[in-house]
Amino acid sequence: MNVVPPALARLIADLGRLPGIGKKTATRLAIHIMRRPASEAQSLSRSLGELHGAIRLCGKCFAFSETNPCVICSDSGRNRQLVCVVEGPGDLMAIEKTGAFRGTYHILHGALSPMDGIGPDEIKIEALVSRVRKDKVVEVLIATSSTVPGEATAAYLIKRLQEETPAAVTRLACGIPMGMDIKYADELTLSRAIESRKNTCD
Repeated sequence: MNVVPPALARLIADLGRLPGIGKKTATRLAIHIMRRPASEAQSLSRSLGELHGAIRLCGKCFAFSETNPCVICSDSGRNRQLVCVVEGPGDLMAIEKTGAFRGTYHILHGALSPMDGIGPDEIKIEALVSRVRKDKVVEVLIATSSTVPGEATAAYLIKRLQEETPAAVTRLACGIPMGMDIKYADELTLSRAIESRKNTCD
C-alpha cells in the first residue's frame, strides 16, 4: 500500500531529477515544503514558472541574465581586455564571490568530453576565439576545473588561442586540487589561485 499521497509523490519525483538529489533528500525537501505555509510554496512555484521566460544568455559572455548584455559585460568598471573562461555559470558565481577578479567572463557551457560526444562545436569555443580577436583581448585566464574534461578543455583552448590570437593565455595556479570543480572551492582558495595565475608560455 502506497502511503504517500500522489501530489507529494509527484513533487518527490520532480525534486529527485535534480543533480545531486537522491530520493531521501528529495523526500526531505518535499516534506519541508509541505510543512511550510502555502504562500511559500506558491512563491517557489511562481519563481520556477517564470524562470525560463525571464532568463536568457548574454550575447557577449553567455552568462544567464535578464538583460543583454549582462550586468558584468555592461559594467564600465570591468577590464574588458581580461577575459576569464569558465565551464558554467556556477563557476562564474564562485569566482565573483571572491572579489579578486575585475575582468569579464566567457562561459563555455560545458567541457570537452569525446566519450560523451562533446567536442569543440558543442561548447562556446568558436565564439571565444572570435571574441578575443574582435575585442583585442590582452589576456585570457582559463579557469576550467582540474578534472579530466576540464584539463582537456584547457589544453585545447591554450593551443587554439596561442595559434590564432595575440592574447596572453594564463591558467589558474596553486590552490585548486586535482579533480575539484571550481564551484566547490572556497573563496580564499579561489582568490589565491587567481592572484597567482601563470602564463601558459612559461
